[in-house]
Amino acid sequence: MTETPAPEALSVFDMLKIGVGPSSSHTLGPWRAVQRWLAELAEAGVLDRVERVQIHLYGSLALTGRGHCTDQAVWLALLGHDPVTIEVERIGETVAALRADRQLRLGGRAVPFDPEADTVFHPAERLPGHANGMTCVAVVDGAERASTYYSVGGGFVVAEGEARAQAAGIRLPRPAQVPAEMLEHCREADCRIADSVWENERAWRTDDEIRERLRALWAVMREGVFRGCHTEGVLPGGLGVERRAAGINRRLLPDDDAQTSAEWIAAIRGRPFSFKQTLQWVSAFALAVNEENANLGRVVTAPTNGAAGVIPAVLFYLVCFSDEEVTEEQVLDFLLVAGEVGTFFKKGATISAAMGGCQAEVGVSSAMAAAALCEAEGGTPAQAFQAAEIAMEHHLGMTCDPVAGLVQIPCIERNTMGAVKAINAAELALAGAPDRAKVSLDAVIRTLRETAEGMSDRFKETSQGGLATNVSVRFTEC
Repeated sequence: MTETPAPEALSVFDMLKIGVGPSSSHTLGPWRAVQRWLAELAEAGVLDRVERVQIHLYGSLALTGRGHCTDQAVWLALLGHDPVTIEVERIGETVAALRADRQLRLGGRAVPFDPEADTVFHPAERLPGHANGMTCVAVVDGAERASTYYSVGGGFVVAEGEARAQAAGIRLPRPAQVPAEMLEHCREADCRIADSVWENERAWRTDDEIRERLRALWAVMREGVFRGCHTEGVLPGGLGVERRAAGINRRLLPDDDAQTSAEWIAAIRGRPFSFKQTLQWVSAFALAVNEENANLGRVVTAPTNGAAGVIPAVLFYLVCFSDEEVTEEQVLDFLLVAGEVGTFFKKGATISAAMGGCQAEVGVSSAMAAAALCEAEGGTPAQAFQAAEIAMEHHLGMTCDPVAGLVQIPCIERNTMGAVKAINAAELALAGAPDRAKVSLDAVIRTLRETAEGMSDRFKETSQGGLATNVSVRFTEC
């Protein structure tokens, strides 16, 4: 008899990570891969003997890597910076200095490094493990040492030969590989999804640690929306895309003089807005985050950078337009539910546009947000999962076709659509009866996987199909 494999143990914080734009798979993942590689060289006792390094990028990393700033992420990692703590305002000057100095410091010694020549793009080649493959090569004592890694979406990284990246030895009190199993846990315990997720998260961290990390996620989301709604200008990359969130904020809140995000939220809550204006606010919230993301700003990968605006936009909708003031606990629970729903898509399908198109990014983020909003508004676990299903069902088949390889067109606007769909899905689920639904969340996750497998690679973040080939551009430069 074949044993049923144990459910994969994924934390909410695997799905929601703090990082730097513009792409989790093309920026955060390669950044983490290089950090891991350097740590492995140090552990092997050879980092201080490295004479030269080269980074080779394959598949989607090569095809859209320049537009997604993969090269800059690699360089920043080699320089010792971390995406959570780096001063994002200084990224440009840091990269410029490396281009001028052409030198790294590894293990306390200077190592020559030409950023352009030693970062090698292989657009015609794809490694067997994943569309986002990269090989890091170090010359140590005259001999090459090579390690291959795959950025599998959402900032997750696996090395050649690894089956999957997850915490080893973790046994969860309420394990669930598919939504139906989590729903059963909630029924048995007569509790919300958020309550079950709290129980599972305690396998990794104390309650104080969980709250601290959730607060940190909310702080990055909150400040990202605030900053994006107060920043004008044109995004980098050569497409000439103008930032729009600040203009919407100025029209809806003409006397805005808020100095902090808390003051700004209070100002929005303090006046009535029409349905049409509320929709404009939701769009502004989503635009703000993804404009920050496109500008190499700090965002929460939720579950990816390209889809980073959906969950903050829906959470801001809850915070700004609820009849009663939303408490911090409600915000933290929202993030727990959103993150948990994301784990099911990661386990059962994909959250990588390079593997499944934008249905795997914006579609998944919309499902995550819909479930979280539904439960926050009093929905049962079954209704919350139905909300996730509705949101995902209407993203199935969505391609990833970034114009010029930049996370701007159609990515930024697409987040506004995902946010609005999430809100609509939550309201539909709250008004419906889950036991009468014809489609389950489990079924839609399987459908996402099958759709991803049948989709042409031209529509999987390669810029070789869709809008990317029908919108003319002159040049790209991150």
